[in-house]
Amino acid sequence: MQLDERSLDTLFRNARTHSAWLDKSVDDELLIKLYELMKWGPTSANSSPARLVFVKSTAAKERLLPAMIPSNVDKTLAAPVTVIVAQDHEFYEQLPRLFPHTDARAWFAGNSALIDTTAFRNASLQGAYLIIAARALGLDAGPMSGFDNEKVDAEFFNGTKIRSNFLINLGYGDASKLHPRNPRLRFDEAARIE
Repeated sequence: MQLDERSLDTLFRNARTHSAWLDKSVDDELLIKLYELMKWGPTSANSSPARLVFVKSTAAKERLLPAMIPSNVDKTLAAPVTVIVAQDHEFYEQLPRLFPHTDARAWFAGNSALIDTTAFRNASLQGAYLIIAARALGLDAGPMSGFDNEKVDAEFFNGTKIRSNFLINLGYGDASKLHPRNPRLRFDEAARIE
């Protein structure tokens, strides 16, 4: 079933990356609903390596801010939620449950290069699914690099095999503060059919 034009506009054509936020909170129930939607996006061998931290409280934001580059501090403070999208480099331990029809755990155990690329690739995909799911649920998103991964990992994932990938500010964007939309490459500049 193809989505209608209005839905496509909401998810892609009219959706924008937000840096300014309305003073409107995001309920925990909506964040749970967001996860419950985004988790259905495909990953290699159903590996589902993304691990998410929804940073909402003032105390949690204070722990995150020292890792931010200066230009990302104010927008992170203003956002109702900042999601740390991370990847679990021990994701393969869940494969007997998530991909039970074969011994997929054996594909990864002891193969650090395959673990690292699979975790990073698929957690990145899951972060993208989270952005689309947020838009589908009426939230705006502002994905960001521009932070010190090592500081975030030490603060939020110390003693684990989980490593931060990127951040997403979530909430209700202030459309009056948007810049004009930047262009995108044409099909013939970015793709070809063979």
